[in-house]
Amino acid sequence: MTVNSKRGEFALFVVGIPARGYPHRSAQIAMRSLRPLNTIVRVVRASRGLSLQAYPAIDTKMSADRLKVAFLGPPASFSHQAAAESFEKTDAELLPHVSFADAFTAVQHQVADYAVIPFENSTNGSVVQTLDLLADRSALYTDVEVCGEYYLTVHHCLLVRKGTYPSGWAGYDGSITKLYTHPQAWGQCENLLSQHFKGVERQDVSSTSKAAEIVSKETGEQAAAIASKFAAEYHGVDILKENIEDRADNTTRFLILRNTRVERTAQLEFEQASTSPAATTRKTLISFAIDHSSPGALANALLIFKAHGLNLTSINTRPSLKRAWQYIFFVECGRTPSDENKEAVLKALEGLRAETEFVRDWGSWKDQLSA
Repeated sequence: MTVNSKRGEFALFVVGIPARGYPHRSAQIAMRSLRPLNTIVRVVRASRGLSLQAYPAIDTKMSADRLKVAFLGPPASFSHQAAAESFEKTDAELLPHVSFADAFTAVQHQVADYAVIPFENSTNGSVVQTLDLLADRSALYTDVEVCGEYYLTVHHCLLVRKGTYPSGWAGYDGSITKLYTHPQAWGQCENLLSQHFKGVERQDVSSTSKAAEIVSKETGEQAAAIASKFAAEYHGVDILKENIEDRADNTTRFLILRNTRVERTAQLEFEQASTSPAATTRKTLISFAIDHSSPGALANALLIFKAHGLNLTSINTRPSLKRAWQYIFFVECGRTPSDENKEAVLKALEGLRAETEFVRDWGSWKDQLSA
């Protein structure tokens, strides 16, 4: 794993599956925090772990003072789990959104205080849907900034409609004709897919939880979904095979977004206290575009980070859509706060304005890997 042991163990919590003796905190928090939809879902402790029971919806008026956190829905997605764990110590109301853009828009228009958005996976790389929204080519999200991050260990399962394969994986006969999941999950489970599902149709859907929901209602064909144990329990489907990810340390990093105009979100109530005696690294995300016809323009821009003691940790690009083969660059950098570098980001931004066509500071936050 790439996260510290305490947080890494916590990320393993799923409904009905104990993790090293810890209680099922993420499942409890997630179910407790969901806004009432068609049903109110609660977690009931059984003799062997937890199970989910659905009850008719009740009319519950949420407090206006309660924090609202948007996540990529529907419920029981990995984003839902990340949001629940990120805001464990707050009385936050978790709001599912059907698309990345909807979650960004909820923060921009102050429908939600925060949004928890997948940014990159340790196996499959960057989430391009998030990068495209951060490119913000039409200036739709001018008040949105990144204020935190969360690392979630992701374990995938192969899910099928209940009762389809009573003998489990040992009795699987190769009859599955269609697979559903979120686009990011395919690359995280390629070993199993290439070995056992070569040629089987793959259908992209908006989230892994949505894939499980589709399979739970499928009657016309032998379909399967790639999703979590949490989703399997929530949607009432069987786990045909678990832990199908290529790497056991498969981890997704989520960014936490806020609106810069909302004062109460600046308190960052979700942040965990540092357990390290060393100073915690601060990360910053900056986007910019350069004059592609100017030799050395990109090199000159990157040297500004070095000049101000900022350590580059990642560089991503997305098409500018102004002209083919020209790009918007996303640079993530880190620094350990000190008296000497407290204005490093501001000075770097000043230098970038002189060397680039545009530059945007997407915010700074505590590096959770060094916390």
